[in-house]
Amino acid sequence: MNRDAAEPDVGAFPGPNAKRWVEFHQSNSAPSEYSHEFVWDITREADGPFVTDVDGNVLLDFTCHIGAAPLGYNNAKLADKLEAFDLVEPMKIAGQDMYFGAGPTPEESSVPGSSHLMDALTEVSSQYGMDTVFLSNSGAEAMENAMKITHDYRAPSTYGVAFSGSFHGRTLGTLSITKSKDVYTRRYPQLSGTETVPFCADRGCDADSCDCGFFAGGDSQLRSMLAPEGGHIDPDEITFLALEPIQGVGGYRFPSEAFMEEVAAVTDEYDIPLVVDEIQSGVGRTGEIWASDHYPIEPDVIASAKALRVGATISRSEVFPEEKNRLGSTFGGGDILGAMMGTFTLEAIQEHDLLANATERGRQAKELLRDDAPDYVEDVRGKGLMLAVEFDTAERRNAVVKAALERGLLTLGCGKKTIRLLPPLDSTEREIELGIGILLEAIEAVGPSAKVAD
Repeated sequence: MNRDAAEPDVGAFPGPNAKRWVEFHQSNSAPSEYSHEFVWDITREADGPFVTDVDGNVLLDFTCHIGAAPLGYNNAKLADKLEAFDLVEPMKIAGQDMYFGAGPTPEESSVPGSSHLMDALTEVSSQYGMDTVFLSNSGAEAMENAMKITHDYRAPSTYGVAFSGSFHGRTLGTLSITKSKDVYTRRYPQLSGTETVPFCADRGCDADSCDCGFFAGGDSQLRSMLAPEGGHIDPDEITFLALEPIQGVGGYRFPSEAFMEEVAAVTDEYDIPLVVDEIQSGVGRTGEIWASDHYPIEPDVIASAKALRVGATISRSEVFPEEKNRLGSTFGGGDILGAMMGTFTLEAIQEHDLLANATERGRQAKELLRDDAPDYVEDVRGKGLMLAVEFDTAERRNAVVKAALERGLLTLGCGKKTIRLLPPLDSTEREIELGIGILLEAIEAVGPSAKVAD
């Protein structure tokens, strides 16, 4: 496939082969959140944002597997490096205390592994004084371990603070600090002691103009809940404050500077550990390695996954437990391929200046959308290539997702009425123009009626 000339080409969708694959898959799979009946054919051509399905349809994927494939499909920036290796079995490393190398010394290793990945992660997180990493399988595990190490660090403190609209994972622990749709949490047991405060998503507000509920009477709810400020919780009893710098599943909600300044001030003044969930927003997606880098906050723990290909809990050595076996995981040492991919991804971001590219291509996408979107597009927002288009109704949003798919563009909904766009970090000007053009065509086709022909 020639990425420079490729274009979406869609016949019937889903086609007959896709329908057979979906039926076969679902005959054994537990119900889950399948967004499209798109079936990637790994034997066919794909490059960057362009991908071929089992019916030969060529689509433009602006989802990047919900950010978990940050450079899209078969990207030469990664694939060329992987071709040099003969992969081995086992690929999974059983346990954080199992080591592996591919040469006499780390410097001579022919394969970058979990040790190299942890070294790279501390380097890109050094602005926060972070020097220690625990690897795991997923973002939920990364957040679970963030909660565990702060509980140990702050013992015997028991309270956790989360924000409305948050999503931190599907394990029981992370569901206790997930405050978005009730389908994620309904009738599951919750950890006690979790306090919830509003997330200020009006990115242009200040303390005087904010009507989201975070600021009230001149003080924030976060500050006023603390005992020294007349509240009911001793800040010394707070184990952590969990924050998505940009809320993902909750609707790509971007906070105000006033909100982030207050979070920074309160956590600093009362020495409350700040755990940032960078699972969707991190690893270059926003034009910075971490979305936190855009704001005045100082994270104590970073949880990463998705684009990193493994889960990672990153912090300072003193925050992690000293006692052996306080943390552990059968596959906590990492996946050889995942560690390689995570290391190569960080290398590609640096080698090809992809932070700057994400910033410029994100600016281009927002300008195109804002110039041509109709009135029923209520908001266009984003940082880097973490972009959102919010509609007046959920029905219109859903119709636009479907209409875009029929034209060969893969997108994803989030929140109540928002489409999220996650193009590859190395997207070209042509690819952004092509994808946004298709999205605008879909918006126009749906029109005021918010209906799409079957």
